[in-house]
Amino acid sequence: MSRFVKLSYEGFTARRESLKLLCTVMTSTEDISEMVRGAERDRKQARFGAYAWLVLAANLLVILWGAVVRTVGAGAGCGNHWPLCDGLTAPVPHLKTLIEFGHRFTSGIALLMVVALVVFACQAFPKGDRVRKAAAWALGFELLEGLIGAGLVLLGHVAENKSVARGYSLGLHLTNTLLLLAALTLTARFATRVHVRWTGTRSLRPLLGLAAVGVFLIGISGAITALGDTLFRSSTLAEGMRQDFEPSSHPFVRLRIWHPMIAIVLGIFIIALAVHVFTSRPTSSARSRRLSWWLISITTLQLLLGGVNLVLMAPVPIQLGHLLLADLLWITFVLLAVELLEFPKPVRRAAWICSSPALLGALGDRIRRGFLI
Repeated sequence: MSRFVKLSYEGFTARRESLKLLCTVMTSTEDISEMVRGAERDRKQARFGAYAWLVLAANLLVILWGAVVRTVGAGAGCGNHWPLCDGLTAPVPHLKTLIEFGHRFTSGIALLMVVALVVFACQAFPKGDRVRKAAAWALGFELLEGLIGAGLVLLGHVAENKSVARGYSLGLHLTNTLLLLAALTLTARFATRVHVRWTGTRSLRPLLGLAAVGVFLIGISGAITALGDTLFRSSTLAEGMRQDFEPSSHPFVRLRIWHPMIAIVLGIFIIALAVHVFTSRPTSSARSRRLSWWLISITTLQLLLGGVNLVLMAPVPIQLGHLLLADLLWITFVLLAVELLEFPKPVRRAAWICSSPALLGALGDRIRRGFLI
């Protein structure tokens, strides 16, 4: 009998201590259910974040494939037909046709991935959440990307077309591409970081805005310069330099001398901005300093690769690496800008419990078995 009383007392003590622990973090069993649902929502949002980064990587591959189409002159591989290839559902097995058709196919896959991204965002995040908004913007830019690409084909601004109008359409295409990458980057960033409010360092806003405009300008000039390298190839570096300064040269050729100078000025500005953030330890977070270091490294490497590209007269592999670094520089800059312009909201007092699935499972099991009610 005494053993039974002892066991009952120990059981009562354990139940009382468990109840006391529970009451320190919540006031009712409904709070537990809400936190369990919150933990499941967090897991769903974590899966969404991983998928958002995957979509961003897929779009980078599509962009690089588009550069391959330009460098090999395969933009007219499907004729002036869109979305069909030479009016056929299946492409004729020619190299340039397959390259162009492959780019259209991968672009379609990227569009479907962004559509799925929006659907997933609506399921994982509440109405009005900034993740939903960023995903919606990404879908809009993705659709516009396809329409611009179709316009390039239908207007004949592909392959050996040397009209100045092609430069304008290429600039529009590049601008939309950067906006698409920014929207996808923000979608992934917002989904994988704690919610924030936009109250960051205001003194940096004009500098960040100026740097963003500079990235767009250098991106457009770089795209047109790459087009000029493709359309007006030179046999030697000296011949190419002479063409750059000839008044009778095509505008795409004369722009080649301006692009490196603009790139050097902007690169120095971006590096100086990143160094300022990196050295301002009292006001900069560890994450912003880390992103600053990456931005400095990528910008330096980009300038060096640009010089190699100029000396070697723009070989295709170097052009692709140059483009990839430009996109990575832009993505890193967007991440750093967001980090500098936001402050995290305070975490809820009981939010620590959501980080322990084992504790959540144990509490839920106790509730179901009636030990705490």
